Amino acid sequence: MFDDMLHKNVEYYVDDLVVKSHKKANHPQDLRMVFERLRQYQLQMNPLKCAFGVASGKFLGFVVRRHGIEIKQAKIDAITALPEPRNIHELKSLQENLAYLRRYISNLAGKCEPFSKLMKKGTPFQWDAECSTTF
Repeated sequence: MFDDMLHKNVEYYVDDLVVKSHKKANHPQDLRMVFERLRQYQLQMNPLKCAFGVASGKFLGFVVRRHGIEIKQAKIDAITALPEPRNIHELKSLQENLAYLRRYISNLAGKCEPFSKLMKKGTPFQWDAECSTTF
C-alpha cells in the first residue's frame, strides 16, 4: 500500500510507520499523503501510539534522526563482542545479527562469502583462516 512512498517519505514494517521528510516545510504534505492512503484503505491509527513533530525516535531497533537512520550503539557492541562461531548454529546466529546491519555495510553478502560456503548443506563446519579474517 505504501510501495510508491517506501524509502522516500515512509518507512514501515508490519504495524510500525514513520513518515519522514527531506525538508521541514514538506512534512505536512507528506503526512497528508500518508493519511489519505490510510483512509483509502480504511485503516486507522492508534492515537496513543502516535508521535508527531519529533526530531528523533526509535524504529525497529534503529534511531531515526533528522540527518538519517542510525544503528543503536548497543547493537553494534553486541555484534563486535561475539566470539568466533564454533558450529553452524553459532554461525547462523552471527549471520542473523549481521542481517540487521546489511543496510549499512555495502556488499555484505560478498564480504560474508566464506560464511556462505560453510552454510551449504552437507558441508562440514571447518572454520579456517579466511573465515577468521572475514569475521
